Amino acid sequence: MNFYIIIPAHNEEIYIKQTLVSLATQTLLPKQVVVVNDNSTDNTQRLVEGFTTKYNWISLVNTVSSDKHLPGSKIINAFYKGYETLDSDYDVICKFDADLIFPENYLEELAKHFQENDKLGMASGFCFIEENNEWILENLTRKDHIRGALKAYRKNCFLEIGKLKPSMGWDTVDELLAKFYNWEILTDDNLHVKHLKPTGKSYNKASKYLQGEAMYRMRYGFLITLISAIKLAYKKRSFRLFKDYMSGFFKAKQNKIEPLVTEEQGIFIRKLRWNGMLGKLK
Repeated sequence: MNFYIIIPAHNEEIYIKQTLVSLATQTLLPKQVVVVNDNSTDNTQRLVEGFTTKYNWISLVNTVSSDKHLPGSKIINAFYKGYETLDSDYDVICKFDADLIFPENYLEELAKHFQENDKLGMASGFCFIEENNEWILENLTRKDHIRGALKAYRKNCFLEIGKLKPSMGWDTVDELLAKFYNWEILTDDNLHVKHLKPTGKSYNKASKYLQGEAMYRMRYGFLITLISAIKLAYKKRSFRLFKDYMSGFFKAKQNKIEPLVTEEQGIFIRKLRWNGMLGKLK
């Protein structure tokens, strides 16, 4: 089973060596790994070049974009810079972050999952972060959601969902669309991936309204957005975040920003969200 991996990287000199070493020591090696060096001002490029000379299946693409770390668009635009360099001879395509350490059997186990279930569209392990010298489950992790840091897509699923959306919420709408097209999603809690830089650590202030905007663009509607904003703000212990999320939703509505999904897909997504929320009350 051929794995193609794309890794967007912006100033990741502290972490990326560990990520690439963990991929180079897999029991099932990837067929291609493309690191997209996105406007780095540190030694990211030089470190990756060291790997490209040692491994002919690792390549480097240099691109220049904004210095601002806006979640969604920056990362996915970089992803496509790497994707454009690849052929279509893959079975699974992955978008991985540049700050992960994978267990050595990671790709082999994902391959088994994909081979055992033809309807499996996406799969991953679980992210763990280090606190007080212990690796603990990152609090954003859920059994029914694959983190944006470690996405792996079966080729047909990836193409059917329209690939990845260059927007905040890309790593939620991909799963919603996968379900819309009757693909299954799997998370394997036996695969512990070390996440060296906790999610959102480098996001800037300009991104604060984007979560609410994403909920509008996924056609959540007001009530689901309200409930989701309350839950997210509570999880992060911040009432200000709740206000930012709702402001983002109303700004997007006022400006009539184009949705990421069709009306039919929106109906499906709202039904899925309501069923999920009501199911937790039982």
